[in-house]
Amino acid sequence: MRALPIRVRLTLAFAVVMAAVLAGMGFFVYVRVGNALVTSVDQALTSQASEAIGHAQEGHNLVDPDVAGGATLAELVSSTGSVIRSNPARLPLLFPIRDLARLAAGQRLRGSTSLTQPSGDWRYFAVPATGGSVVVVARSLEAREETLTRLFRELLFAAPLALLLASLAGYGLAAAALRPVEAMRRRAAAVSATEPGRLPVPPGGDEISRLATTLNEMLGRLEAAFEHERRFVANASHELRTPLAMLRTELELALRRPRTHDELADAVRSAAQEADRLSQLAEDLLLIARADQGALPIRRERIGVDEIFSSVSERFARRALERGRTLAVSEISSASLDADPARLEQALANLVENALSYGAGTVELFAIERDDIVELHVADAGAGFPDGFLERAFERFSRADGARGGEGSGLGLSIVALVARAHGGTAGAANRPEGGADVWLALPRTPLAEPARILI
Repeated sequence: MRALPIRVRLTLAFAVVMAAVLAGMGFFVYVRVGNALVTSVDQALTSQASEAIGHAQEGHNLVDPDVAGGATLAELVSSTGSVIRSNPARLPLLFPIRDLARLAAGQRLRGSTSLTQPSGDWRYFAVPATGGSVVVVARSLEAREETLTRLFRELLFAAPLALLLASLAGYGLAAAALRPVEAMRRRAAAVSATEPGRLPVPPGGDEISRLATTLNEMLGRLEAAFEHERRFVANASHELRTPLAMLRTELELALRRPRTHDELADAVRSAAQEADRLSQLAEDLLLIARADQGALPIRRERIGVDEIFSSVSERFARRALERGRTLAVSEISSASLDADPARLEQALANLVENALSYGAGTVELFAIERDDIVELHVADAGAGFPDGFLERAFERFSRADGARGGEGSGLGLSIVALVARAHGGTAGAANRPEGGADVWLALPRTPLAEPARILI
């Protein structure tokens, strides 16, 4: 059954239901017509019974002569159950003898009986008369039976024909209703990552139209995801190419001619720096790839904000000193967070690295508490972010031109946003009124049920 096309299955289901409806309607009509014919016979018998009682009292024939030769029987029955006289003569008792007591009590009886002479099925009506006698009239049910037989034959012919026509109409309607689905299927078969497209949307705004709209929205999201992945692979390849090329160049220059010990040390030191850069880039790409597969895994523990700031400042103190910069931790906070210390230190390290590389002046680390939110800020006194860059500052491989652009991979702030989102918080960036950039993580003191979206 499941192997059949949907239109065939719909038609079969429709045909089964229609057959049941037609059978029920035929049975209903057959019974109603039969009952109506019996009612008509009963009405005629009631009228004839009144006439027969009058004729019996006057001593005349129980039924009129023009009716007596037809399909009406009549008899006068004594209180003992014997037939006194009948039309036609020698009729048997038309009702069961056991009902004589009920008639004697004044009840009227209706019923059906079968006779051999005259043969056939008869409908009788028995009424009490004078002196304890009973007048019985009966009419043949042959006309009723002929009418019902003819009706049955007509239903037996018309019902299958109606079922066939209804099934063909149902098949046509199902085919017409599913035609847009088939068009969508053919178009969907041609959609691929290299040839994106949209499904045709049938007019009317019905369920199929809404399905096509929903599928087109899904295709749009998939197309955007594919484009995002293509850009990610292209950017990652480009970023990896530069340190690899530099590393290869350093090694080739070191091997091109004999070198002194100091020259070889410089070459190895430069190659090691490129290898560090390559390793860091690979770790960043791996982190982003893991985040794309689901929520970034974190190991929460209770940690104070001052511990995180102290760890980051000690880590970058020497690098700041080498560049002639100052690294200051302002307003040590007593706030604590339920967070992953390694991930928070990684995010703050990226911010400090950016501030040392592209900013100027003192690099400040400070915290701001807002209700149930703790903001971890890293600010510098440089030129700040260029105009228009803040809108895409946390996008992957996004680099600014000018003061804060240059040699970075463009992954630092995107990783900061990933860490903030994994903790149920947000990341933000702004230019300080007095000059310089301010980037922060806004984290809840307690974990949220679902990670918050990144707000810029």
